[in-house]
Amino acid sequence: MIEKNTLEVLERAASTLEQGFKKLPEFKPSVDVKAIQMVLQTVAHRLQNNYPYQHPFYIGQMLKPPHIMAQLAYMLTMTLNPNNHALDGGRESSKMEKEVVAEISDMFGWDTHLGHLTSGGTMANMEALWIAGQIHPHKKILASTQAHYTHQRITSVLKLEFETVEVDQFGKMCLLDLENQLKQGDIGTVVATLGTTGMGALDPLSDILKLQQKYNFRIHVDTAYGGYYTLADNLSDDGRMIYDCLSQVDSIVIDPHKHGLQPYGCGCILFKDPAVGTYYNHDSPYTYFSSDDLHLGEISLECSRAGASAVALWATQQLLPMTKDGEFARGLTRCRKAALTFYEKLLTSSHYRPLLQPELDIVIWAPEAGTASEMSRLSRNIFDRGASEDLHMALINLPQKLIQAHWPDINYDEEHVTCLRACFMKPEHMDWMDRIWDKFEKL
Repeated sequence: MIEKNTLEVLERAASTLEQGFKKLPEFKPSVDVKAIQMVLQTVAHRLQNNYPYQHPFYIGQMLKPPHIMAQLAYMLTMTLNPNNHALDGGRESSKMEKEVVAEISDMFGWDTHLGHLTSGGTMANMEALWIAGQIHPHKKILASTQAHYTHQRITSVLKLEFETVEVDQFGKMCLLDLENQLKQGDIGTVVATLGTTGMGALDPLSDILKLQQKYNFRIHVDTAYGGYYTLADNLSDDGRMIYDCLSQVDSIVIDPHKHGLQPYGCGCILFKDPAVGTYYNHDSPYTYFSSDDLHLGEISLECSRAGASAVALWATQQLLPMTKDGEFARGLTRCRKAALTFYEKLLTSSHYRPLLQPELDIVIWAPEAGTASEMSRLSRNIFDRGASEDLHMALINLPQKLIQAHWPDINYDEEHVTCLRACFMKPEHMDWMDRIWDKFEKL
């Protein structure tokens, strides 16, 4: 679980960091090592009561272990605990944040941008929708019924009107329903999701952009989970076309603490037009005086933010640059390959039936059964039995209207079907696929 050899690397880096402050009089905080050891051992024992998120047998929720580079850089930076709200709280870590955000912006094809890191995708989406409300204060926000529930909660907090758009049989935003709502003339922003956290679906962004030319609304893309897949080289043709459109939207959210190999919490909000920064204008009587350079708190709704998150991301992007031919991109390609491989195994199985070919790395399937209720019962049974065998997956409830086109032979004695769901977010899942499948066959 812990690469102990890297602790020596951390120790040497800590010594180097100390050299930068050697002019100061010596100061050593009082530390009771024995007491700390006792408490930390208790912590370790209590943390055993967890799912093995770091192991390839965990294919449940979107819990991708942070890269060792990110862990080490975060731990090293925590000795200073910088705050990236203002430059006097996080001088160098703020510079690093600006650099990593610029690299993420460049990944999406933006030469200019306004953006910063956040404590997670929820806060990043809040800033995007807050700006949307500032620009179109009396217009509605639209998102699909498969979009993350955070959008409805955020708009409620912001006192913005929110409505949902139906999805098609593939879990994508339905263009016909979207246009019918746009015709009302009261829509300010459409949230497109790439991909949805339930099914991994990609909303039809290229078609939404065509509607934008006709109806003049903002497009915010929530790609908190799927954003980095723009670097993968094994997307479907439709998927590649969708990601290639990202440079044309108004704002983007991505979560480095998902596929970006970072610890929680690390989100990122990007705006294409830097002029939206004027909406953040505020006065502070005791910050922003240490430098004439931009303080990140001047373009953020959050105040205190962990500078260690920025340093960890900077170090990871130095080690694994976000290029389409690099090791980082190859890891994403392997994640999707693992999902596709598992999907192919499901197709040939007499025990299971897959719902859709995965667009990214999420696979949904169910045990063979004649009725919806029996499918749901068996899914829950396999979910529980899998956990007892150290194979951890997830469950998802899907409505009949979404899945009936794919499974028309089922007797829908219930309106929803509980299905099994897996996130193949670790490149190592490809190496472990045979062992994972053997467990499913035994179940």
